[in-house]
Amino acid sequence: MSIAPFAPSSRRIAVRPGGGEARLRPTAALRPHAPGGALLPVVGGELRVPLVGGGEARYANLDYGATAPALTTVAERVTRVLPYYGSVHRGSGLPARVSTALYEQARQTLAGFVGAGADHEVVFTRNTTDALNLLAGAIPAGAGQVVFLDSEHHANLLPWRRREHTAVAVAPTLTETLARLRAALAERPTALLAITGASNVTGELLPLPELVALAHDAGARIAIDAAQLAPHVRVDLAALGADYLALSGHKLYAPYGAGALVGRRDWLDGAQPWLAGGGAVREVTWEGTDWHDGPARHEAGTPNLLGAVAIAEACNTLDALPAGALEAHDRSLRDVLLARLTRIDGVRVGQIWADSEEAIGTVCFAVDGFEPGHVGAYLSAEHGVGVRDGRFCAHQLLSRLGFGGGALRASFGVGTAAADVERLADALARLVREGSRHAYAKGADGWAPLGDDRALPDLL
Repeated sequence: MSIAPFAPSSRRIAVRPGGGEARLRPTAALRPHAPGGALLPVVGGELRVPLVGGGEARYANLDYGATAPALTTVAERVTRVLPYYGSVHRGSGLPARVSTALYEQARQTLAGFVGAGADHEVVFTRNTTDALNLLAGAIPAGAGQVVFLDSEHHANLLPWRRREHTAVAVAPTLTETLARLRAALAERPTALLAITGASNVTGELLPLPELVALAHDAGARIAIDAAQLAPHVRVDLAALGADYLALSGHKLYAPYGAGALVGRRDWLDGAQPWLAGGGAVREVTWEGTDWHDGPARHEAGTPNLLGAVAIAEACNTLDALPAGALEAHDRSLRDVLLARLTRIDGVRVGQIWADSEEAIGTVCFAVDGFEPGHVGAYLSAEHGVGVRDGRFCAHQLLSRLGFGGGALRASFGVGTAAADVERLADALARLVREGSRHAYAKGADGWAPLGDDRALPDLL
């Protein structure tokens, strides 16, 4: 029995929200959505959560930026695959052969989703952090410095600090920030410009075409941290001319423990294997080891088949959306939330650049007179709203924005409805106007209502 090869889908070229043409291939049936409703169904979209003091509410999940829920199509696909789960690249039984084919199909699907070029390869990793650390170890010795902004998520900041680097301070405008990057790239030989595609704090998009040109004009390569970008904006690596891209499945509606590094194969093939172990080698003798080239070189051990399958199904589902649907959904929800927040006294919204025009569905804010953790606990306990509070693995940026003690972040995606962001705004307005109904205190595990009577689910 032979298993037919998988043909990757074509991608529309879009490096800015709303641009490009769509050439989509069909996937599972998608639920039509009403204006203001969720764009796609997600697991847990109708979850009911208890409220302090009694009662319950449908959970308003506004923490997609940390971990997005699984698309229902993803969960269904994983369930279908589980009976055939077997060893990847090992074994002659049917489950092993099917698992191997599914794993390699997932690689090709992801390559199509991000518009990988002919000289790009896809290495499955655990997440974006894993992918960027892999890339950091693959930069050839003596190739030059790494340049990055001081506004980066720690995953795209800390790996580069182990080698020659320049951290460029963000300026009040994108125009001036690009000028600072240009100067840093010209200052001394540069191997890599490592840049985020969309801020995990404010959601603001960076001008990727201009950044690719800056890097290449300086003789450097560019790596894009697409952890936040990929779930919201269609990206075509080949059209951009970008060299590397890293993403996480748990932010791409596929929270099954896989991520990926997509990029030029020469550095990856020339690097020491990321993990030393079975699957990464052609031959092992007492005299030495002959390592594989290609993705296998960095995928030692039993790979995460279900994580790869989940990412592929998420890519297929998002690819089947009409052109511009993701961006329009984000924009409408963000506009509603910002309009409401600006009318609440004492609520400050964070923005990095005065001249940034585009952003994904992420909004950073603080409430004067309240610690972020207190507000987050209140929103959860009294209103069934989940947001993130803290410093979002971007400590330097939070300090720069005047949120050195932390802030709150509302982040949304395809499973978010307008009613969710309205509930958040209503709850914040009530907090500022009337205060909370319950008393809260900060303990070892953070803020919580005193006498919290909410029951945890039986699965615990």
